Parts: sequence; structure tokens; C-alpha cells
Amino acid sequence: MNQFLRPFLELTVILPGMFLAYLPVSSYLRQKPLKLTAWLFPLLLGLCISGGFLSCFFQISTLPVLFLLLPLLLFLYHKTLRISIWKSGSIFLAVCAVFACLNSLSRAVNAITTANLNLTENELWFQTKSGLFYNAICLSFALATWYPASHAAKNMIDDENFARTWYIFWILPLTFIGLNLFMVPRYRNTLYTGRILHGYIVISLVLLAILVLFYAMFLLMADSLNRNARLQQENHFLSLQQARYDNLRAAIEEARQARHDIRHHFLQLSALAENGDLEKIKEYLSHAASKIPNSDLHFCENQAVDSVLGYYSALAKRENIPFQAKIDLPPRLAIDEIDLCLVLSNLLENALEASQKTNVARRKIDVMICLHHTHLLLIQVENTFDGKIEQKNTVFQSSKRPGNGIGIQSVRHIAEKNGGGSSFTYEDGKFEAKVMLRTDEKSAV
Repeated sequence: MNQFLRPFLELTVILPGMFLAYLPVSSYLRQKPLKLTAWLFPLLLGLCISGGFLSCFFQISTLPVLFLLLPLLLFLYHKTLRISIWKSGSIFLAVCAVFACLNSLSRAVNAITTANLNLTENELWFQTKSGLFYNAICLSFALATWYPASHAAKNMIDDENFARTWYIFWILPLTFIGLNLFMVPRYRNTLYTGRILHGYIVISLVLLAILVLFYAMFLLMADSLNRNARLQQENHFLSLQQARYDNLRAAIEEARQARHDIRHHFLQLSALAENGDLEKIKEYLSHAASKIPNSDLHFCENQAVDSVLGYYSALAKRENIPFQAKIDLPPRLAIDEIDLCLVLSNLLENALEASQKTNVARRKIDVMICLHHTHLLLIQVENTFDGKIEQKNTVFQSSKRPGNGIGIQSVRHIAEKNGGGSSFTYEDGKFEAKVMLRTDEKSAV
């Protein structure tokens, strides 16, 4: 029984490892936590038992078994989340790197506890006490990092301005995993040679400390970038509101002046009517009507959406682009206002730029925004375009510079973070963007 228990204990660290990996992504689960735990925990336990049995039956170490299990665990981990493979893979490897350092410490503890035992040179697994220590220290680390993993790390994952960093983050944990594997002595007795055991312990602790320090620096950098990006987004939103206010003020002033002149218009029309000059009356009315404001000043009751639409409708009018909007929204929405404005402004900015390059006779921008069953916000923007749209692996390329287009990527990231979705289609000179965002039913008014 003890022969089976020892490799089994080495593999059961998978359980606290997966627990730690899920902490920062709890809001991206495809299933409810209890439902996920109900089938995943027995599956993981079964994998540990099967792996321990294979190690015992074939008399091999747990390392090759673990290498076979890790790709399966990564696959399960990614499929249960609504995030990209770059994020899920990086988080998974980050946890593996930490547990690799803890494995090195446990190996040193195992060497200390077996120093006076007459063991064979090719001893395969930790002793039972060392296996329990390995599980205990891994679980303790997972509990100790519960708060930073579920708060600071979660904020980093939510931060879409940090998206590109995930493409290279996996290199750091993979490097530390390689260093810890390189440290594993080929023969157990090597640890008892001279002061190697003391050095092994010190190096293991230093690697763990450096890894944790790197993670902390990474989180601080992500938090700083997130705050700066958030301030830029808020400033952009305020600039939209200011522009909208200026447009409204100019239109109101025009309307006030028109009302002020109405009395004089009536007097002039009365004089022309007394003379029976119908042609001059028509000419005068046409000239007076041209001075009356003809722009939509109000699109919906929601102030944030109204500001963005007002700003871009004024730009469209200036560029002689027909702008139609059908908006049905309440004054308040249970959704992040900055995210909503970013989605809408990115879509309208792209539509405006495409329309400017289109033949004047074909120019058009249509916007539709409404609530569906009180918890889904639907946004649809359609515009005409001339020219060619380039895509690489479903990613739209920028028309202003080499590389990927940022606007549509930003919309996709925000929709994904929100738990909604987005689609972009183009055919016969028409580009259509559809975005679905989820609102919080409990706080909706």
C-alpha cells in the first residue's frame, strides 16, 4: 500500500495547483463553480490515482506521468474558461513554475528525512512524510496567495490594455520550470556529497523568491498600466462629452436666434402679403428656413450613449455623411459606462473613416442600439465602404498603418471580458458590426 501511496502523493499536488489556477479567472468560468467542481474534482482525483498506479506498476518516477497529464490538464483548464489560450496557458504555466520550485524544496526535505536510512540508489519517489510535506506546502502556498490571485491577478486578466503581454509572459514560468528540472540530481546520493544539500535548499528558495518577485513586479506593472489606460479612456469620454456640449450649445444658440427673429419674419411676411407678392414670400420663407437648425440634438435618455452619438453625428454631418440612429435605451444601464463608450466610439470611428473614403452618393451610417430582455445590450453599426478589407486569421488589418487594427480588437476584447460577443461581416460594399454586451439584471434600473 505504501508503494502506491508515495507516487500518488506526488501527483495529488495537481489539486491545489488547479485550485490556484482557477482563482484569478473565476469570473470567466463557462460553468458555475459548484457544477465545475462536481465533475472536475473526481476527474482530477481519478487521474492522480491512475498515475500513481502506473508509476507503481511500471516502477517509474512520476515525472513522465506528470508530463503526460499536464497537456490534458491544460486542455481541460482552457476549455472551461472564456479566455484566450495565451492567457489560460500563461496562468497554467505560472502555477506549474511555482510548484516546480516547491517540488525542489520537497526533494531537499526528502533527502534530509532519509539521510540515515539505507535506501537504494534508484529510489523513485518521495517518502510518505515528504509526500505529505509536498502537498501541505503546495496547499499552504495556494491559500497564502488566495487574495492576490483573486484580486490583483484578476485585474490583470481583465485589463485588455495588457493583452499583448500575454503573448510573451509564458516564457518566464517556462524558464523557471526548466531550471528546476535541470537541478534535479541524477542520483539520490548526490545530495549528500559535501555541501550540495545545503546549496540545493538555498538555490530552491532563491528561485522561488525570484519567481514570486517577478510575479509581483508583473502585477504592479499591469496595475500601473491599467490605471493609466483607464485615465486615458475617461479623458477621451470627457472630451466626447465636451464636444457634444459644444455642439448642443451652438445648436441651441442658433435656435434661440431663430426664435428671436420670428417676430421680424412675421412683420416682413405681413408686408409682402399686403402687396400680394407671392414669389417674394416664397423666396423669403426659403431663406428663413435655411437658417433654422436641422440637426438632431437628442438620440436617447442615456447621457453617455447620447454624448458619443452626438459627437460622431456632428462629424458625419460635417463630412456630408447621412447618419441615422434608432436608439431605445433607459437613462441608466447596469454596465461599465467607459466600456460601453469605448465600444460605441470605436465602431463609429471606423464607420466614419470608411465612409469618408466612399463615393459621396453611397455614404451612409446606420446605428441601432436596444435592450433585449433587460440583460442583453445589442449594438449594430452598418456603413458603406469602398476598397478592400484585409484579414489575417480572422484579425482585421489596419488601413492606416501596417499590422492589426486596434479598434475592432478592442471591441472584441471588451465583449469577451463582459461575457458577450461580437461579429463583423462585410459584403457588397457594406460593413456590419454587431456587438452583444451583458448587463447586470440585479442592478438594472
